[in-house]
Amino acid sequence: MEWFDQAILLVDVFAVPAILLGFGWRFMKKPPQDIDGAYGYRTPMSMKNRDTWEFAHQVCGRLWWRMGWLLLALSAVLLGWMQTRPGGEQTNWLLGILVALAEAVTLIFTIIPVERTLKKTFDKNGNRI
Repeated sequence: MEWFDQAILLVDVFAVPAILLGFGWRFMKKPPQDIDGAYGYRTPMSMKNRDTWEFAHQVCGRLWWRMGWLLLALSAVLLGWMQTRPGGEQTNWLLGILVALAEAVTLIFTIIPVERTLKKTFDKNGNRI
């Protein structure tokens, strides 16, 4: 595989773990100030008030931080395996795309545990239970 192809594959496989680690750290340490801002964990429940906003970012940040490390390790192992196994470049590209899709789906599915935690902690109006 050419160096350029390897670089693209690395970005493809490690982009989502890097995003999870970066935003996970950021959300844990300093959630976005503006509730209606351009970025952040933005669901109707998380945007009820400042308390739900900060709590959601703490929960989401911890989850993304953990998932980022897990996906980074799994991606590194898979990428190492892809580089040593016999097979064509087409198969490696397909595996790289499938890994990136699986990582993106994982990112989307992190909404479920965060929303469950919000519902256990706050009532429907955003008041702590």
